[in-house]
Amino acid sequence: MKNTTKTTLLFVSLFISSSIFSQTAPFNISIESLNVSGLIGLQSFAFGQDSGKWLIVGGRLDGLHRRQPWAAFDIAGHNNQLIVVDPITQQKWSAPLTSLPVAIQEHLSSTNMEFYQEGDYLYCVGGYGYSAAGADHTTFANLTAIKVSDVIYGVINSTAITPFIRQISDPKFQVTGGRLKKINSSYYLLGGQKFIGRYNPMGPSHGPGFIQEYTNSIRKFNLSDNGTLISIAHLPSYTDSVNLHRRDYNAESQILPNGKEGITMFSGVFQQTADLPFLNSVTVDSSSYATNNSFLQYYNHYHCAVLPIYSATSNEMHSVFFGGIAQYYDSLGTLVQDNNIPFVNTIARVTRDSLGGMAEYKLAQEMPALLGAGSEFIPNLNFPHYNNEVFKLDSLQTDSVLIGYIYGGISSSAANLFFINNGTQSTASSQIFKVYLKKALPLSIDELNYSSTSSLNLVAYPNPNQGELTISFTLLKRENVTISILDAKGALISETYLSNLNTGRNVHTTSTDSITRGGIYFVRLETSTEKVTRKLIFKK
Repeated sequence: MKNTTKTTLLFVSLFISSSIFSQTAPFNISIESLNVSGLIGLQSFAFGQDSGKWLIVGGRLDGLHRRQPWAAFDIAGHNNQLIVVDPITQQKWSAPLTSLPVAIQEHLSSTNMEFYQEGDYLYCVGGYGYSAAGADHTTFANLTAIKVSDVIYGVINSTAITPFIRQISDPKFQVTGGRLKKINSSYYLLGGQKFIGRYNPMGPSHGPGFIQEYTNSIRKFNLSDNGTLISIAHLPSYTDSVNLHRRDYNAESQILPNGKEGITMFSGVFQQTADLPFLNSVTVDSSSYATNNSFLQYYNHYHCAVLPIYSATSNEMHSVFFGGIAQYYDSLGTLVQDNNIPFVNTIARVTRDSLGGMAEYKLAQEMPALLGAGSEFIPNLNFPHYNNEVFKLDSLQTDSVLIGYIYGGISSSAANLFFINNGTQSTASSQIFKVYLKKALPLSIDELNYSSTSSLNLVAYPNPNQGELTISFTLLKRENVTISILDAKGALISETYLSNLNTGRNVHTTSTDSITRGGIYFVRLETSTEKVTRKLIFKK
């Protein structure tokens, strides 16, 4: 569910030295389109798999939701069938949900469910959809267990599926837009919200009204399932109304620097103080969580397909993000900030090194269109992986291997269409992409977004500039700051010293009337511990 924001900013992320721009790639990625005849378009769905076949559950048949309450998330857009796909033989089958009890039908036709497959069971939690009993849209307080192999068989052979689907209810599962993961034997329901009623961009007190409550939490539980009875043991959870106030985002299984399983919550929306995505991340392990403010993610903010892969040799964890929606995108080497949060085609990699430091790299490859939001990466589990389905990069023995697939998501005709959306400008994609993992070529380079490693989050705007320059930045402690403007050769043009600035976001405005028009300059921000530089363009 997209909030409304209006400002567009532009800046270029550059050091004067270009050497920081790139890193030898640890691997290469390529994608190849695959078409399955008759496969419908779908976004924000759940999936399980067995013996190479996929089981697709829930999701939406349309594109970006409309702004009008009567049109947003309408019943006609619900996916009310189970879909089986065999990407090898390029076949698909489907079966309606009508043979199931109404409560299960409604739950399995919802959107943005949290889900996780453990062995042969796909567990679907929460999700937003229509409830006939309540005569309204709601977030379901259910966990539905699906025995994947038997349901796939039933869909393909038109036999009964009801015996293989069970459901329980629990108010702690009333969550949509979060993520469900595991660390060791415990489940983690991370972030998300409870949304009841029809979406209305004017807020909960307008029109039909709605209830929106972020969980602001990481809910932990253990699940026991003997194939007949499902029992839940809730564990102590974490609540943080600032750092865990996230939904519609990517939470990915990881191998942490100590070699143990973990989860990283990447970005998400919306900040409590602004209708903008989070740029920082949250690292979760088996005993705690920690907010990482020393890393900022710029390129992929909404939920999209993500490939997690780890090298034990170098102790590096890589997460590759495919398209989606983001506050920032690259345009011919310029990092553009668009607070309308557009659709993007960026493929980017976030890497955690052996010391826990994280950085973001833009890959040369891009999605072939504005694709990826609400899509899923479906892994090829024949490739060696850890228990949490993080792939083992060191097991790559050949030049190229099929590591998985991307299916579905929103296909948009324009970057920004929320304010003009009448339901025709975007669709749910039926496209499948094969994703290949390849050994890096000797000269393979990924472009470092050095802003991702700076906690200062420096923004200089407007850029290009014509007279007044605003410089915005974040301080982690009370600090003295020096702001310098340099010409293209690095010569100092002006310098401003600001003392004893407050922790948090700071804004400084200065006139640039004395600077020659039509040139390229740099603004440099320096504290006692860090220095960052941005390129400025001055119009004639």
